[in-house]
Amino acid sequence: MPLADLPGSTTGPDAAVVRVLSYNVRSMRDDREALARVIRACAPDVVCVQEAPRFFRWRKAAAWLARETGLVYTTGGATAAGPMILTSLRAQVEHAEDTLLPRAPGLHQRGFATAVLRFGGGHRDTGGPGNGNGIRLGVVSCHLSLAEAERYEQAGMLLDHLAALDVPYAIAAGDINDRPEGRAFRRIAGKLRDGWATEPWGSEATWTPGNPHQRIDAVFVSEGVEIIGCGVPAGLPGVADADLAAATDHLPVLAALRLPRVSPV
Repeated sequence: MPLADLPGSTTGPDAAVVRVLSYNVRSMRDDREALARVIRACAPDVVCVQEAPRFFRWRKAAAWLARETGLVYTTGGATAAGPMILTSLRAQVEHAEDTLLPRAPGLHQRGFATAVLRFGGGHRDTGGPGNGNGIRLGVVSCHLSLAEAERYEQAGMLLDHLAALDVPYAIAAGDINDRPEGRAFRRIAGKLRDGWATEPWGSEATWTPGNPHQRIDAVFVSEGVEIIGCGVPAGLPGVADADLAAATDHLPVLAALRLPRVSPV
C-alpha cells in the first residue's frame, strides 16, 4: 500500500475509520517542535504516548503537546508512570483511568493509561437506528518493563486489563520493550492481533531512529477491528526524516483501523 493511501478519519453509517498513533516521546527532552510536527502530520484520532513527562510541571508539558498537535489531553502522564493518551475532538470520552502496576524492588514504576472512547455518536452521528451512542473503543497505552520476567507478567496484566473494559473493540499500543519473538510480545500477540504483522504499511523497525533495526513498539487490536495498515510512517508526506530523528529516540507507529458498527441487541 503506498504511504499516501492510508485512509483518513471518517465516520459513516456502517463503520468509523480511526487513526491511532503510538509514540515513545522520551519525556519530551528532545526537539519538541519536531515532535509536534510528526504528530500533526500523522493526523491521529488517538495518540498513545509513552514516557510522557512525569515530574516538574508535567501537566504543563502535556498541555503544550496537546495544544501544538490540535489534540486534547485525555488521561495519563505522571499518574500512570509515563503512559498518556491524547485524542482528537472526534473522540467522545466515556471513561478514563490510570493504573499503577506492582513494582519489583529496584525497577521503575510502570502503569497503564486507559480510555473508553466513542466515535460517531451524538449530534455527529449520521447512521441508522441504534447508532446514536456511537462506536465504543477501549484504548490502553503501555510501556512494559526492561526486565524480562516482569515484562512477561505485565503482558498478562495488560490482556486482563483490556478484557475488563467490556467493549466491542479494544486497542493496546505502546513500547513493549520486547521483539516480536520475545515471550512478552508473543503473549500479547497470542490474544490480540499485531498491526504490523497483519497489515504491514510504511516501515517496521521503531528503535533507534538513527539506526532502526528493532521493532519494540506496536499496536495490537482485538477481534472485529479491521486493520487497514500499520507501521512506521517513514516516507509519509509531511513527515520529514529529520523530524523523526530529532523528535525522540523511538519511531512512531501509525495505524488506520476500521470499526464496524455493532447492531443493537
